[in-house]
Amino acid sequence: MVLEFITDPIFGALNAVFLPFVNAVGPIVAVFIIAVVVAFFITLANKLLVDQDRLEFLQKEMKGYQSEMMAAQKSGDQEAMAKMQKKQAEFMKLQQEMMGNSFKPMIVTMVPILLIFWWMATVPAITNFYMVIPSITYYTLLVPLFHMFYHPSAFVPAGVMAIEWLGWYILCSFAFSLIWRKFLGLKGGM
Repeated sequence: MVLEFITDPIFGALNAVFLPFVNAVGPIVAVFIIAVVVAFFITLANKLLVDQDRLEFLQKEMKGYQSEMMAAQKSGDQEAMAKMQKKQAEFMKLQQEMMGNSFKPMIVTMVPILLIFWWMATVPAITNFYMVIPSITYYTLLVPLFHMFYHPSAFVPAGVMAIEWLGWYILCSFAFSLIWRKFLGLKGGM
C-alpha cells in the first residue's frame, strides 16, 4: 500500500494506546466510548469554529425566503414571483455562507476521524463482533437497507438480526451528537 509509511506508525500508536482498552472492556463498550468521544470532538469543533448566532440568523433568513417563495408560487402572482427571482441571488449567497461555515469543522475533524475509522476497521476484536438486536429495532433502524450497501461479515450467522461495529458506532455517535449539541448549546441543525 502506498500510505503504509504514514499509517503504520499511526496505527502502531493507536494499537499501543487503545488495543489494551478494547481487550479490557470488550468491543461493544470500546466502540461506544470511541463514538461518544468522537461525537464530542466533532460537536466541540462546531461550537468553536462556527458563529452560532450568525448560523441561527442565516437559518431564519433562509426559512423566511423559502416561505415567501412558496407563497408566491401558490398565489401564481407573476409580480411576486419576479420579486422572488431577484432575491434568489441573495438567497444563494446565504446558502454559500452556511455551507462554508459547515465545512470549517469538517476540515479540522475529517482526517483524525478517518484515521480512527480506518484503524477500527483493521482491529479484529472490533470488526469480528456483532450485536443481536430485537426485530423491531432491526427494522426501525433500517438495517436491511444498510445491508444492501454494506454486507454483514461472515461472523454474523445467516438470518440473525444483528448490527456490527459500524452500525453500533453510527447509532451511538448519532445519539450522543444530539446530547452533546444540547449540552454545548449549539444552535441550528448543522
